[in-house]
Parts: sequence; structure tokens; C-alpha cells
Amino acid sequence: MKQFIKINIFSILYAFVLFLAVEIGVNVHRIGALLRLDLDVVMRGITYLYIIGFILFSFLFFQVAKKWMEQKKTYLWSIILWAPYFVLFTYIFVLLFPIKNPGYDPGPGAGIVIVFTIMAYPFYLLLLNLLGAGIGREKRN
Repeated sequence: MKQFIKINIFSILYAFVLFLAVEIGVNVHRIGALLRLDLDVVMRGITYLYIIGFILFSFLFFQVAKKWMEQKKTYLWSIILWAPYFVLFTYIFVLLFPIKNPGYDPGPGAGIVIVFTIMAYPFYLLLLNLLGAGIGREKRN
């Protein structure tokens, strides 16, 4: 039962990080209007946030995989289970914060970027989990 809870916590964490990245990238105009900032300032801030977040969460995912998923192949389930949580987070966000101003709609290229990101994300997670679980295994032996 503990392992089941760990897998779901992993999956929720993975989904939430991707959800934040996608929603922040898609809602640039809304963020700028809300904070009353120029679009260039918002884009620069989001770029810095992406870089810092990528490094921080890569390290976090690696450390958690190393600690929790030693010698277990169950981490592979978390690489699959993040998708339903991601859909759930996105669905709830869209229901709570609908776009009422057509000017806040993302550009036509945003969909392609999002699809590529969603397709590449499981490979990124697999790499981090394989490295983390492998190092955790070596550390125990």
C-alpha cells in the first residue's frame, strides 16, 4: 500500500510540474494583464522561471527517485500515471478560469509546442528515474 501511495504522489508531482509549465506558457497575456506588465517583461520572467524550474525539479525528481524507488521497477507506473492527473489538473483549471477575452487565446504555434512537450515528457521522466533508481541501487550495494 505504501508503494501505491508513493507512485501516486510521484505521478501527481510529475503532472503538476508539467501542468504549471504549460499553463504559464499558454497564459502569458493573462499574466501580463493581471500584473500590468509589458509582454516582453513577462516573457523574460517566464523564461527565467522555466530555466530555474527545470534545474530545480530535475534535481528534485532525481533525489526523490533515488530515495524512494531503490531497486524497484514500480517507478515505471509513475511515468504512465502522470497523464490522467495532468488531464485532470488542466480540466479543473479550464473550468475555474475560462478565457473570456479572445485576445488572451494562445497563438497557433502553442498547440504544437504543447504536443511536443507532452510527448517528450515521459522520456525525460524515464531518464531521471532510471538514473535516480540506478544510483540508489548502487549506493545500497
